[in-house]
Amino acid sequence: MSEFSERDANLFGRNLCLVRRRRGLSQEQLAERAGLSRDTIHKLECGKRFPRLATVLVLADSLAVDPNALLEGLRR
Repeated sequence: MSEFSERDANLFGRNLCLVRRRRGLSQEQLAERAGLSRDTIHKLECGKRFPRLATVLVLADSLAVDPNALLEGLRR
């Protein structure tokens, strides 16, 4: 998480969790759709991990949202 702050990771996690819940998906269901582990989804949502760009794109596709919905509020 070198170039991104803890605040960025927490904000991404909050965005991911909100979008996932709006889609009515569990962490496990999202993980299956995205080809990731449930533990990875959990760590992302808790701000313990910041995703690579490819992961952001896969998550956005799996949630049928624009990637900007997951990145909203992050510093530029």
